Formats: sequence, C-alpha cells, structure tokens
Amino acid sequence: MKKTLFTLLLAPFLVFSQIKDAPNRTEGDGPYNKLIIRGVTLVNSTGAPPVGPVDIVVEKNRIKEIKQVGYPGVPIDPKRRPKAEAGDKELDCTGMYLTPGFVDMHGHIGGSSQGTPSEYVFKLWMGHGITTIRDPSAGNGLDWTLKHKQKSLKNEIVAPRILAYTAFGMGSDTPITTPEQAKEWVRNNAKKGADGIKFFGAEPDVFRAALGENKLLGLRSACHHAQLEVARMNVLATAKAGLTSMEHWYGLPEALFDERTLQNYPADYNYNNEQHRFEEAGKLWKQAAEPGSEKWYKVMDELLKLDFTLDPTFNIYEANRELMLARRAEWHDEYTLPSLWRFYGPSRISHGSYWLNWGTEQEIQWKENYRIWMRFVNEYKNKGGRVTTGSDSGFIYQLYGFAYIRELELLREAGFHPLEVIRAATIKGAEALGMDKEIGSVEVGKLADFAIMEENPLANLKTLYGTGAIKVNDKNEVIRVGGVKYTVKDGIVYDAKKLLEDVKAIVKKAKEEENYEILQPGIKRTGEGKLGN
Repeated sequence: MKKTLFTLLLAPFLVFSQIKDAPNRTEGDGPYNKLIIRGVTLVNSTGAPPVGPVDIVVEKNRIKEIKQVGYPGVPIDPKRRPKAEAGDKELDCTGMYLTPGFVDMHGHIGGSSQGTPSEYVFKLWMGHGITTIRDPSAGNGLDWTLKHKQKSLKNEIVAPRILAYTAFGMGSDTPITTPEQAKEWVRNNAKKGADGIKFFGAEPDVFRAALGENKLLGLRSACHHAQLEVARMNVLATAKAGLTSMEHWYGLPEALFDERTLQNYPADYNYNNEQHRFEEAGKLWKQAAEPGSEKWYKVMDELLKLDFTLDPTFNIYEANRELMLARRAEWHDEYTLPSLWRFYGPSRISHGSYWLNWGTEQEIQWKENYRIWMRFVNEYKNKGGRVTTGSDSGFIYQLYGFAYIRELELLREAGFHPLEVIRAATIKGAEALGMDKEIGSVEVGKLADFAIMEENPLANLKTLYGTGAIKVNDKNEVIRVGGVKYTVKDGIVYDAKKLLEDVKAIVKKAKEEENYEILQPGIKRTGEGKLGN
C-alpha cells in the first residue's frame, strides 16, 4: 500500500516509546467516610463571585454538602457548622481559598526523549492543583496510557485523571489511505478504550470519514492542524466535519484568509527545518482577515454554532516572543531534570528546540502574532464560545505544572477576568471532555476534586506557582507566599508542597548522579564532570 506524503512526514509523531511506570501510591490521606473542609472562601467556576467562609462536606469521594457558615471578619458560630462525628476528618482551611481541581487539556505524560518519568510529571501536575488531564496522542502507547488511566481511577498512583486521545493512525500496520480504513481504525480505537482521537491532519476524504465515525460513536476529538495538510482542511472545515476541539491556533488563520489561499511561504522554506516552521508561523495571523472584519466574525460565528472548543496553549509558544524569559524561569533551577534541559537546548533535531538563529525580529513578529491571536480567543469567549486551558509541557522550555499556571496568566493577558480564567481552567475543560456532570465545579453530587491555597488567586495568579510569589512584609523582609497547599482528588487529600519536594529530590538525585549543572545555551565551564547544554 502506498505511503502518502503526509504519513511519511508525520511518522516521527507516531513512533512511541514508553517511560517508566508510576510507582504505587504512598502519599495522600483518605478518602474518608466523611471529610469536612472548614472555613474556605469558595472560588467556583459557575460564574459566581467568591463566597465564604464555607464548610464543604465530602463523603468518600463525593461532595455531600456546601454550607455558608458565617461572614468575613466575624467569629463563626459552631452551631451553624456541619457536625463531625467520631472518625470524621476535619481539615482546617480557615482563611484559605478553594477552587475546583484544574483540568489540563494538553498534557503529555513525559517522554523518553526528554527523560521525564511519569512520577515526575504526575507530581508536578498534582502539586499545582491539576486533577484531570487529556493526553493528546497517548505518546507512551495506548496500552500504557490506559493502564495508568485505570490506576489513577483506582487511586493506586499519585496522578490526575487521564483521558487518552490516541494519535490518528497509531498502531496501524499500514498507512490509512481510504475512508473505510479510517472508519475501521476509529472503531478499533474505541473498542480498545480510547477516550477520543488526536489528529494532525489527513487527506480530506480520510479525515472526514474518521471524524464522522468518531462522532457517531460518541467520542471527542482534538487536532493540531499541521501545515502539511491545513491547506486542504482548515479549522472551519474540520469543525464542520465533526472535530470537537482544536489545539494551539494552526488552521484558524487559514480559515480567515481573504486575500490568499495559502500561507506566504518563502521560496527556501522547509517544514523539517523548525526555525523555518516557527519563524514563519509567527507571521501567520498578519496574513488573516483584519480583526473585526466581516470575515473575522463570519468564521467566529460559524465555530460558535458548532459548539467548537478552542484550547489555545498560549504558554507553549511564549519563548517565541520572549526566549530569555522562558529559559531563565526560576523553577528550572530546582525542578527541571538534566535530560529535559538538554532536550530544550538549541538543536536541529529535537522537536521544539529550534533556536538556530532566534532574535529580536522573530520575537517582535511573535508579539504581534499573540496580539491578534489573543483578541480572537477573547472575543470568542465573550460571544459564548468555549475556551479551555492546556499547557503542552515538556517542550520549548515549558515545565509541567508551572507552564499550566503561566497559561492562566496568559488568558488573563488576553482579556479574561480572573473568574473567567478559573472557569476556563475548570468547568470549560470538563465540558469539552464530556465530564461536566462529574467534575469542573464545586457542587453537591460531584466528585471531590479541589485545589486549596492560602493566597487569593484572583488577586495574583502568580501565587499558584509552586515557587510562590515574591512579597515584602511589614518588616521590609522579602518573603515567598503562595503555592497550592492541598490538592484533593477523588476525596484524597494531598500535601501539594510535599509532592513538589518529591520532584525536587528526583531532580537533585539526577544532578548528583551526573554531576550536572544547568548552564545557559552556549555557555561552557571547565571542571571535571561539569556538563552544560
């Protein structure tokens, strides 16, 4: 059977190798017959403003009661509070803030190229309050991903809930070149237990057949509209064919073209040269219809009618507009593994390491790219469209957990109110996954998934970072505040800061074994065993 240009060039994305299994869980307390979380201010995802103090009662893994127990600044009358019986667990969170557990819609579970074990990835996520992730492409293989999905559901490992979106064509012995082959693969994918499909593109008849069959089976889908196929099916075409969500933004400017039909590729462009690919991508939004134009709103309105989901992953391209900011982020020192740091460094081979000659001109272009891109996303949200929060960590200097919090900040930059940011991070992701009856908001009957923090995230999203935020106290001392204090998943209470300490220990051990020191690209130091990039 013939191999198409697309399947040949996409082959590297479909080659999977497994990372080490997550160890059995020893962390976390519960679930309890009854857990009472006392005295929090609830920052929910329903559009309601913060309210507190509130006591939340959890029985095993379900929310049983949410009770307002008083008023700010006034002692709470014990008679108003839900009663605890012998054997019940009470968690004193007086003055703290509680949100639903966060949903990462673009969560790769490490990778052999990056040398990132699953325990490292899972604890970085859970340490930042992330209790559900969508794995787009099941990069460690579907069997591995489904095994860990089940272990997470049973709480045998420390990990968020996992939804496996298999890469289209994954596991097929031959390229999929006909609609019937596409339908058969989709049916088999569903039988294996996958939650959906991740596409990069395909020949139009094959793509439409796969999307149609997937929709018929009631499964959901995501797509990174790669340049190799986007000219034949952009976001509007795939959404009409049944795609339920898009990743990043590829395919959206192409749907907005009104003075051209193709991206303005230079004559020497080569897709496999990633500096070419990402440098030219930074010029793409300027080639689309003028913001606010008739074409701009026509495409937006059509996507809205289709109930289509945008998962922008602003953070993963931030280095394109501020390379030094991304690679000098303070968490790299203690939380980035040596193998991952090497993977990030400039390379003609490693995906997302395209810093061959990146400078001011490229960053300026990408800043303008962001300005237009953010406007579309914010307007889409304002018109009732679903926008979710995904990180795509493990590439381009973006670290699991930390990158997710940066995504929240970038949604804020795009124009989202802080409450809209929390909504994108919780209930909107749950809706996109078809799980909003179970997770995504703090409501009676739903699963007990929470992030609890001592600082108000609405006032400063930076306080959600595991490294905290800088503050000067009344004694003129510089202190660190914030970080998630407790992550509650399925009624099990985790010490989020302890999970991050475990990650630091993993990184410290790896550095000691290699006698490794993180150095910035191009900087070399002499000394026995000292390794740079």
